[in-house]
Amino acid sequence: MSGEAPSRRASPIDAEVLGERRHLMALAFRMLGTIAEAEDAVQETYVRWYRLSEAEREAIRVPRAWLTRAAGRVCLNVLDSARHRRERYVGPWLPEPVPAHAFPAGASATEDPLERAALDDSVSTALLVVLESMTPAERVAFVLHDVFAMPFGEIADVVGRTPAACRQLASSARRRVRQRRARRASRAEHDTVVRAFAEAARGGDLSGLLAVLDPAVELHSDGGGVVSAARKPIRGDDHVGRFLLGILRKHPRTVLREQETPDGLGFALWDEGRIASVATVEVEAGAVTAVRLMRNPHKLTLWN
Repeated sequence: MSGEAPSRRASPIDAEVLGERRHLMALAFRMLGTIAEAEDAVQETYVRWYRLSEAEREAIRVPRAWLTRAAGRVCLNVLDSARHRRERYVGPWLPEPVPAHAFPAGASATEDPLERAALDDSVSTALLVVLESMTPAERVAFVLHDVFAMPFGEIADVVGRTPAACRQLASSARRRVRQRRARRASRAEHDTVVRAFAEAARGGDLSGLLAVLDPAVELHSDGGGVVSAARKPIRGDDHVGRFLLGILRKHPRTVLREQETPDGLGFALWDEGRIASVATVEVEAGAVTAVRLMRNPHKLTLWN
């Protein structure tokens, strides 16, 4: 008689649960803003699932609903402690930029162009920055309801508040998001301005840059203490223009190329065949109002 323990045969419900990983990553990234934190949250969600007894798991009629609620609770806990960690971060902390269409909400990508654009916007750096300004409960309520269509009754179970209170949280978050969307340029205008911006930068043309930079433009550069980056925001068109041209002069082998992002057209800085930086750009009234330059290699994992 063999002394080996009998192996547990995978059940259909195991396959269903593991098949929800993409859905959980999409949710956790919108909640937390980095791939690493999202992966940790998804891992903790699965740990909680397999801590249940077999009878408890089999009693769950809709595993996706259980996993979504569990992931929401995990993310809420992470958000509650994230502010303290980010206060110790070296330089500005920015959400991780991701390629366009990286995290659709749902099991499969939609074919509807309008819905596709809305899902891309929900992982845009600009929107994630707005979400960072919210309370953890506001952010969780907004993402679960407005992006993943979870009823307020279930959200109440996640955040520990009444359904009415969760409705108010989501409404408050939605107002902030609408204010941002009301100011931004159309996609066509955005991309036209960014192309002019990139062309001027490639040509070392400061006057060309100043022509497309808003006088009050701000540049935030995230190196995370891993690579060199501006430790404080750079403000004003002349300062931002000279800073960007200075980077290109100091690194003559760097190539600046336009790059599709969920924020619209942005640009990437290539160095010896790898992307060293990704910039997302905000455009309002025909001018660049914000540049967010990601240089931290730990936040460029999906680009290389």
